[in-house]
Amino acid sequence: MWACRLTQRTDFSFEGYRWQPENCKMLEFEKSAFLRRMQDRTIAFIGDSLGRQQFQSLMCMASGGERREDIENVGKEYGLVKARGAIRPDGWAYRFSNTNTTILYYWSASLADLEPLNITDKATDVAMHLDRAPAFMRRFLHRFDVLVLNTGHHWNRGKITANRWVMYVNGKPLKDRKLLEIGNAKNFTVHSVARWVDSQLPSHPRLKAFFRTISPRHFRNGDWNTGGNCDNTTPLTGGSEISQDESSDPVIAAAVKGTNITLLDITALSELRDEGHISRYSVKATTGVNDCLHWCLPGIPDTWNELLIAQV
Repeated sequence: MWACRLTQRTDFSFEGYRWQPENCKMLEFEKSAFLRRMQDRTIAFIGDSLGRQQFQSLMCMASGGERREDIENVGKEYGLVKARGAIRPDGWAYRFSNTNTTILYYWSASLADLEPLNITDKATDVAMHLDRAPAFMRRFLHRFDVLVLNTGHHWNRGKITANRWVMYVNGKPLKDRKLLEIGNAKNFTVHSVARWVDSQLPSHPRLKAFFRTISPRHFRNGDWNTGGNCDNTTPLTGGSEISQDESSDPVIAAAVKGTNITLLDITALSELRDEGHISRYSVKATTGVNDCLHWCLPGIPDTWNELLIAQV
């Protein structure tokens, strides 16, 4: 669904650019060396659809984009199977059997633990526990060697209402008006999750935890539902260099400060790449609909993974 070479798009110059950190030679990603280094290890991405894109990018990088006999679907081990009536499972897990390397993704758009209030009612409200890490992460953390978290774009009133999420803290519906404000609730959740993961690291000495900063949107002249677009196809029209020292995502940066979680800071470098989005070239290519949030693959999320793997 993100392969822009399978769409009407004709310009692929965005594929030819690489990120170069200053005063640092980043080794080029090489799939067999990566899999050897990740022997008997599990890499878990937990987050929203941009986390899913990073997972999909790494799967493509590690497999060379080819169907391989040595890759097995091990989603069942993690309960990642499509429920009856669901569009898709809550995530995917694949194992490269030659090196016993597992790469998985779990959908948790807000990183808050979600619990349906009435399991028998399809239209039930869902408790969104701001102070509780997702049950999936709590259950399987001991099996992960690399954990990459992300959240951001679902923290808006529209998404929360549409999902029938009701904010909870301490097991009770949230009454604090200030904390109910979206920005404050997001900040509270991100800090809660970061604190919880950091508290678990001493008992999981093999685990390396990363919190990825937000992936920027590039809608111009409107939003996704009001005719916004990202039609630029010329790379680096907004500059080619980042000189700032602080992260462009202060919420995530503040949450990991003072912890043993590594900040995977991709916001500013991705901000420069507005030409790398799906834009109007989705597979369905609905007139007037632009996706200036998700990225073409191969593309920008590959850079996020190159930075991740270099740090791992």
